[in-house]
Amino acid sequence: MARITLLVCLCFLVACNQTEKKSQEKAETEKVSSPGETINESDWTILFDGSSLDNWRGYLSEDIYPEWTIEDDAMVFTPGKEGGKNIISKKTYTNFILSLEWKISEAGNSGIFWGVHESEKFSEAYMTGPEIQVLDNAKHPDSFVGNGIHKAGSLYDMIGYPADHINPAGEWNQCVLEVNHTTNIARVTMNEKTTISFPLHGIEWKKMVANSKFKDWEGFGKYPTGYIGLQDHSDKVSFRNIRIKEL
Repeated sequence: MARITLLVCLCFLVACNQTEKKSQEKAETEKVSSPGETINESDWTILFDGSSLDNWRGYLSEDIYPEWTIEDDAMVFTPGKEGGKNIISKKTYTNFILSLEWKISEAGNSGIFWGVHESEKFSEAYMTGPEIQVLDNAKHPDSFVGNGIHKAGSLYDMIGYPADHINPAGEWNQCVLEVNHTTNIARVTMNEKTTISFPLHGIEWKKMVANSKFKDWEGFGKYPTGYIGLQDHSDKVSFRNIRIKEL
């Protein structure tokens, strides 16, 4: 009888261990370890995987601009004679986490937009979409004005990002942008280091806009739902591993 009781106890312990192991594995799969970083790949939508530009088109265009090409698994913008060749995602987003890598050319400038509203009265994506700056901090003139609020990783002209956490021109930088209008919080993390945060609407947002170059811009930051945009700033820039998770 004692041997049977011992056997039953052992079976019970094994079953408990298996259940606990499965629970731990499930938790590891579903957990979010930091803003924008999740282990559950099924939650993400790939916007660019190095093989196709099908998820993108030109701003105010049905087609992708020819200045945007694929080179070595990266989306590359090479400036042409005419500017204004910004591109946008084909789908609009409201609450999301966007993860991508960018590499800027020497003395180059570009940007990542969200909340872009497409309209003929807004000739550029930056007229409505707030921007996370993409920049060569060492050599582009924009880096040395605005008390740091024009440096790479910054919420352009409003909140600066620490310059020492940005890799130099010619090297890849990872950007994770989280936008959540429900909680009224946005976050930017560069290269898995410092995270800056800011509101998306309300009194504090209006104060930031009022103290920026955008204070009299009709549509700036007014559209919670909008396109993701990548900027033509007349400098060569590359992007890769672009994915988004809707919240």
